[in-house]
Amino acid sequence: MDAAGFQARTGVSRETLRRYETWRRLLEERNAVMNLVGRSTLPDFWFRHALDSWQVATHAPDARRWLDLGAGAGFPGFAIAFSLMERGVEGEVTLVESIQKKADFLTEVAEATGAPVRVLPVRAESLDPHTRYDVVTARALTSLTKLLAYAKPFVDNGAICLFPKGQRYREELTEARKSWTFDHEVIPSVTSPDAAILRIEDVSRV
Repeated sequence: MDAAGFQARTGVSRETLRRYETWRRLLEERNAVMNLVGRSTLPDFWFRHALDSWQVATHAPDARRWLDLGAGAGFPGFAIAFSLMERGVEGEVTLVESIQKKADFLTEVAEATGAPVRVLPVRAESLDPHTRYDVVTARALTSLTKLLAYAKPFVDNGAICLFPKGQRYREELTEARKSWTFDHEVIPSVTSPDAAILRIEDVSRV
């Protein structure tokens, strides 16, 4: 998939597509000197990274306040922020990234694209648990069991979780059930028949 294919699949505007392209260009430049994503995945940016991240926002179209844990290179945070801009929605995506170099990269992309994001260079466990969000998300950060521990304070305040997961998501659900009870929905991923997005609510410890 190239940029044109991504636009055809998602229907994003030319302006939004330019934001994605700016993100891709900066990622390619900075990834040469720091480990933001696996270098072998860069040629497949539009499918493996952009489309995979774009789909997350489609499952909470009314959400305005997003929390992206372990934001890394900005997946899916920037795709969500671009979606807010595309729809003219006033909102914000909080990108949590404890590694300063990666946080600096996120700030650079935010400034270059005008994305409505706030970058917090802190660890997830140090976040203010009283802050209200509509959605908590995280991509390739840690196990579902640990993600639920990070997300629980915000779920208690009304948030839902949307966690993209790979082919081991069933095992992760089974393992998480040993420590947590929660309501969940398995949403098939558009980028892999073996992957899914886990929509989770009502989290409590066993």
